[in-house]
Amino acid sequence: MADKSLIGRSLGVTTADVEKGRLRFFAKAIGETDPIYTDEAAARSAGHPGLPVPPSFLMCLEAEGRDSDHIVEGIFGFDLGRILHAEQGFTYHGMAYAGDVLTFDTRVVDVYEKKGGALTFVVQETRVTNQDGRHIADIRSSLVQR
Repeated sequence: MADKSLIGRSLGVTTADVEKGRLRFFAKAIGETDPIYTDEAAARSAGHPGLPVPPSFLMCLEAEGRDSDHIVEGIFGFDLGRILHAEQGFTYHGMAYAGDVLTFDTRVVDVYEKKGGALTFVVQETRVTNQDGRHIADIRSSLVQR
């Protein structure tokens, strides 16, 4: 069972390549109609150097290279059959584009209970930087075991 001793623990550093095809697929999957996310000429006309990363796509990239089952079961002590995604939020400091290589540095920042211990929450924060070391975003997400 997750406890406060996890606070501050690193969940590792991973990297992910931002590929044009995946950006286009994701934009289509979420119903994004702005052509800057699918058409390089439209993106350049709008002042972007290439296809920009749709905001929530960072969550997809952050999960790459991680053994999520090991983190949830082995580190948090959660039962996979009893967890829910509680929340996610983003603070953006810059744009990411197709061709970038993003680095994700994730840590546990809080563990708490609600409903007299019936719900246990683990909150993670991830710092995202690009290949030049530029701070792109911070991701905050929570899992809950019921």
